Amino acid sequence: MMRNLNKTVLALLAASVMTTSAFAASDEGATDRIQSAKGSVEALTVTLENMGAEVDPSVNLNGAYTADQKVSLYNAKHAELQNQFDTLHAQSAE
Repeated sequence: MMRNLNKTVLALLAASVMTTSAFAASDEGATDRIQSAKGSVEALTVTLENMGAEVDPSVNLNGAYTADQKVSLYNAKHAELQNQFDTLHAQSAE
């Protein structure tokens, strides 16, 4: 259990650093911002799966034509997965 928790914390930390680094760079291209947001969702998905959760990592990009729209959709999915993580983490702490 502790080993999985350590993996989880490291994965979340890596995702957080990736996201923070990506948005801190002012010269970063649109593709890089999208990939960073997507990577953050992927990292949290792996973390949840390692915790034994059923995860829907899909992000529907239909109708998202700009980089900002796509990043926004990935950020919304990340928030959804973060809520799932918080719930699972609270249950495991009980």
